[in-house]
Amino acid sequence: MCFKKISMKNVKLKICGMKHPENIQEIASLEPDYLGFIFWDQSVRKMSFETLPKIPLNIKKVGVFVDESIHEIFAKVNQFKLDAVQLHGNENVVFCKNVKKIGIEVIKAFSIDNDFDFSTVKDYEPFVNYFLFDTKGKLPGGNGISFDWKVLEKYSYDKPFFLSGGIGNTEVEAIKDFFKTEASKKCIAIDVNSRFETKPGYKSKIKLKKFKKSLYEIEI
Repeated sequence: MCFKKISMKNVKLKICGMKHPENIQEIASLEPDYLGFIFWDQSVRKMSFETLPKIPLNIKKVGVFVDESIHEIFAKVNQFKLDAVQLHGNENVVFCKNVKKIGIEVIKAFSIDNDFDFSTVKDYEPFVNYFLFDTKGKLPGGNGISFDWKVLEKYSYDKPFFLSGGIGNTEVEAIKDFFKTEASKKCIAIDVNSRFETKPGYKSKIKLKKFKKSLYEIEI
């Protein structure tokens, strides 16, 4: 049996909500493009230690913040040597502009439902590197449910985006189908979290390895 790379190989993978040091290194061995670390006090996946374990340089470290102060974001970027900041709250355009002055990648998340007005993201374009579209739910993220990706047909801007919200192994075929549509044109990454956990913040290497294999390769 052999495997052949398919077009999904150009789509990046972000694994978010990492919390336990030994698990971080274990999942880093799968070489995702991004690892996400949550710095929101109300999250069950909040970072609870002072330094990150050693992570390969090719994996970008993302700090996830929800309506946090500029001062605290700057402090965490320096403390944990973050490569990117993900703003997952109600941060306005001016706030994003100020965060971008740090000189690292800025990802602005938006909670999506069928009635989402994509014109609300337009003013953010100059001040972020990427958008992230997640499912609108009780929490800012990690709700474990998907939104209807067809709504992304209404997205008409040039800024690339991450696709997030309730993605697990059962969504692999749906993801591949999505990438055959015009709506996926600006999607450059898949963001996963709770559907791969054995407990909050602890990811299953077996499940994630299966996901990567299924998403990026086909059996022939």
